[in-house]
Formats: sequence, C-alpha cells, structure tokens
Amino acid sequence: MTHSKKPHMARKTAATPAPATTWPRPWLFAALLLASLIAYWPALNGELLWDDPGHLTRPDLQSWSGLWRIWFEVGATQQHYPLLHSAFWIQHHLWGDATTGYHLINILWHATAASLFAALLRRLQIPGSIFAAFVFALHPVCVESVAWITEQKNTLSTVFYLAAALAWLRYEDDRRPSRYIVATAWFAAALLSKTVTATLPAALLVLAWYRRGRLSWRTDILPLLPWLALGIAAGLGTLWVEKTHIGATGDAFALTALERPLLAGRVVWFYLAKLLWPADLAFFYPRWSIDAHSAAQWLFPLAALAALAASVYWSRRDRAPLAAALLFGGTLVPVLGFVNVYPFVFSYVADHFQYLACLPIIALLAAAATRTVALLAWPRWSGPALATALLLLLGTLTWHQSHQYRDVFALYETTLARNPDSWVAHLNLGVALDDTGQPAEALPHLQRALELKPDFPETLNSLGSALNRLNRPAEAKPLLEKALLLQPRFASAHNNLGIALIGLQQTDTALASFQRALEIDPAFASARVNYAWALANSGRIPDALVQLAQARRDQPAFADAHFKTGLILAMSGQIAEATPHLRRAVELQPDNPDMHFALAHALLQQNRLPEATAHFEETLSLAPNHPGALDALHQLHRLQPR
Repeated sequence: MTHSKKPHMARKTAATPAPATTWPRPWLFAALLLASLIAYWPALNGELLWDDPGHLTRPDLQSWSGLWRIWFEVGATQQHYPLLHSAFWIQHHLWGDATTGYHLINILWHATAASLFAALLRRLQIPGSIFAAFVFALHPVCVESVAWITEQKNTLSTVFYLAAALAWLRYEDDRRPSRYIVATAWFAAALLSKTVTATLPAALLVLAWYRRGRLSWRTDILPLLPWLALGIAAGLGTLWVEKTHIGATGDAFALTALERPLLAGRVVWFYLAKLLWPADLAFFYPRWSIDAHSAAQWLFPLAALAALAASVYWSRRDRAPLAAALLFGGTLVPVLGFVNVYPFVFSYVADHFQYLACLPIIALLAAAATRTVALLAWPRWSGPALATALLLLLGTLTWHQSHQYRDVFALYETTLARNPDSWVAHLNLGVALDDTGQPAEALPHLQRALELKPDFPETLNSLGSALNRLNRPAEAKPLLEKALLLQPRFASAHNNLGIALIGLQQTDTALASFQRALEIDPAFASARVNYAWALANSGRIPDALVQLAQARRDQPAFADAHFKTGLILAMSGQIAEATPHLRRAVELQPDNPDMHFALAHALLQQNRLPEATAHFEETLSLAPNHPGALDALHQLHRLQPR
C-alpha cells in the first residue's frame, strides 16, 4: 500500500481509471483455494478442539425453533452472533458432527477472504495485490483462525467485512441508494458474524483519506454515521454478553487506567512481531504481568507513539505507512485491553485476534516489495522467483503449524512445549486425558494447573473428577466443595461432588447434590443419570426409571442413560426389558467393555449363548483383564456342544 503526493504520481493516478470490476477473479480464487487446501491439509480431518462444542449447534438448537432461538434469544449460543450460528446450523444439517465439512468450509471462507482482499487492493490501485492475497492465504498467523472450527467467526466475518468495503467503494462511484443498501447489508452481515468488524466505518474513513488526502463531511463522514451507530451498538452488546454471560469480570480483568495503555502498546508490537517473524506460535501465549511502575514496560506504548508520529511526518510524502498503521491499530482496538474480553483470563494475546488486523500490514509490505523489485535493475524473473520462494516458506510453516490442530493432545502438547507454564493448557490436556479414560495420566497436569492458578473453579472441579475416577473420593470432596464455594451455581461441580459422596457412602447427601445440579441445569443428562443410579441404589427403582426416561428424552444418543436403564431393569429381574437398552448402549459406545459385558450377561440369562459368547469375547478384546468375562467364557464353552 503506497501513495505519493509528488505531482507526476498524482497526474498518473488521476489518469488511471478504476478497474471495471471490483469482485474476485475466478482463476485467482481457485488458485488461492488450492493453495489453502494444501497448506491446511494436516488439519482437514482435525477433531473438535477447545470451545468447539460450545460453538457447534447443540441438540436443543438443531430444529427450526432452535434456529429462531439462535437469532432472538440472547444466551442461546455462547456469543450472540446469529449469522455465524445459522451457518453452523446449516452445516450441522449437511454433515452432522463430521468435522471435515466444517474445516472445508473454514478454508473456503479463508480463500474467499483472500480473493476479496486482492480485489480490494486492485480497486484501490495498490500494487502487489495478488502477492498480498497469497501471503494472507498462507501466513502461519492465520492458522489458528482457519484450522480451528470455532474461528469460522473470523473467516466468515472477514468475507462480509471485505465485501462491504468493496460495495462501499462501488457506492462512492455514483452514490446510488441501491448500492448504499447493498453495502449496508454486507456490513450488517459482518456484525452478525463477529462484532470486531464494527471497526469498518473508521477503516473506510482512513481509506478515503489515503486516496484523496482529505475527508469531506458530506461525502465521506455523513453517509457512514449510520454504520458507526450500528457498530457501536453491536460492540456494546458484545461487551454486555462478555460480561454477563461469558464471565469477563473479576480480578483477571482488574487493570488500572495506567496499565491499560501499557498493555495496548505491548499488544501492538507483539502482533507486528509475529506477523513479521512467525516463530514459536502458540495456542496459549504466556500471560504478561502488567506493572505501571516498570519503566521498561513504558517503552512499548512510547515506541508505538513514536512510530505513529514518524508515520504522520512521513505522510506529507507518502500516506501509505500512516494509513496502514491506523488500520492495523484501529482494527486491534477491541483486543488491546481497553475493554475486557474473556480470553484475557488465559493470555492477553492470541493469533486469531489479528486475523483481520494483519491485512493492512500485509498490503503495505507487499506493495513496498513490489515497487522495490520494480526499481531494481534485476532480471525480470527475480521478482516472481523471490515471491514464490517466500510463499513456499510461508506455506510450509502453515502446513507444519496445522499439524497441531489434528486433536487436543497434539494441540496442548505442542502448546506446553512452547509455553510450559500455561495453566489452561495443563487443565485442558488433563481434562482430555480424563475424558478418554486416562485419569492417572491426567492427574499431574491437573495438579500443575492448580499450582499455576490456585482457586480456579474449573481446575478444582476437573481435578476432583479425575480423583473420583481413581476411586479417591475423600481427596476429591474438599476440592469440589471449594469449587462450589467459589462458584455456587457450578452444575458440573455439584454432580462430581455427588459422585464423591456416593463413593464415601453418603447417599442422602449425594442425592441432594445431584438434585442441585439439575436445578441449575435441567438438561444436564449426566447428572440426571447419576441421580437415577443413586435413587436405584437407595431402593427407589420406579423413581430412578422415571429420571432415566427423562435423560433419554433429553439426549437420545446418550449411551450411559441406556446402559444404566438396562442395568437397573436387569437387577430388578426384567431381563427381556433390559436387553434393548443394553444393546442400544453398545451401539452408541462400542468401545466400552462394561457395556458389552452387561449385554452378554443379559443374553446369557436368556440362553442366547452364541450372542452372549460374541459379546464376552468383545469385552476381553477391549479389556483383556476384565473381571468376570474370562470366567463367563469358560463356562459358556463348557455349556456349548463341541
């Protein structure tokens, strides 16, 4: 992005007509899509990662009424971005829970954004537009946004943001009301996908100044006032949701009026450094300690102000550096620390925060490189060769970075290798290990997470859960009680406390814990199944079966609800009625040896020996030391004729 105020350059610009079309070239889009697919291939079949389950469409939102709730019920989704969640709703109906489809769509949005970026630069007559588009498509700082399903909000909103910018430039050509309406619709779509795009009106004013060297109240500012109002309203709404529904409050956000500009200065330089030298990229970066009494920390905002002042001075000759700086810093404003966003609990910076903001810096550097090569007396092939070499390097870095998004273990192990003291990475890895039946391996990570960030309710709850699985309820109980002291309406902690109390033979107290969990979250199927199991063990079989029926209605594909129903019916002597539930549990969770064993036992009691034998054998294939399965097989072999 360069602009000269020299007379001969001004005459050249004035004589050059705007391109006839402002939309992406099909061949360029196809090339960008192919390049993106190759670079992101390692993540294409990646599993669900942190926060993905909170963004993909929940079972209670998958109906038409659920789509209505997505649009008109604040709190129905994690963040009130109805257009984004409508896109997820459609994708769920296309391919359900298969993650490859979501990844393909995210790559498609990314390639579309890159091609729109090229079109915008071409419309602004900025050199190096194609080169800049490929840099954006292949730059490793974009991996977190493109390889992580949750960040479809980044890629989708950027598509609408750039489409709105292009539509606005078309409106400036003839000021037709229809073009204004189209541009406004694109901007509204961007806001409904992610409200960081609220910075677009200010960005358009910067572009108007960059192109003409001045701003007009009537033609530049006045038409954008409705957009500014829309952006402010959307931003305030998101801040309210962050505070009231997501939890962006408390000591983690207690920055003073002096500390916030300190943080902002450091954040700007961090993102610029990662863009220029994308080494040691991490899912969770270290969380800095901000101290207004540290003279060294003041160097960051002072250096930023000095760079801005230099750009202002240089703008008398070339407005491009100042325009790029204003666009970069302005787009980052929502995440500079002046307002609270929940991820600040983990780190003040994240790669996905600069996905949109990196565009002006890429444009500036690509234009500068293009002009420099043109001025040098090098062979004509040298420019394309250097550009190709850089793009291959960026693509290779992105390809390697994409590997860590295959699954949670690759993601958090890589994160901990680069940031060993990330308490949230230890917590999430511990939870993943616990969820996959490895509580012993989870324990050291959860304990380390608690050491690094004491008194965090999620860590206390997760550590208590792992200890429950290791049959150490006496150790789990005080941790879970502390979690509830810190967060009384923590349904999962109430549920886990109930499990611990069951282990300590305190059934009546456990029933109260399960009931409290269900009062807080009536759709909490695991708590309802545990409540039912506790009722059954107290001799209240009919009440237990009622609760299990409700759990199966709430989550028809919840294997444990069918399993516990089958066990309770079998224990009550209703073997024939138990068998369909046990069979359904095995269908839903075929890798669970206990479910195969229970079904085999029920089949054995009905004298269905071949089927029982098959499930006992499957039990042993999954758990060679499973108690009872080997003895049962020996008995079956004696019973069956040779």
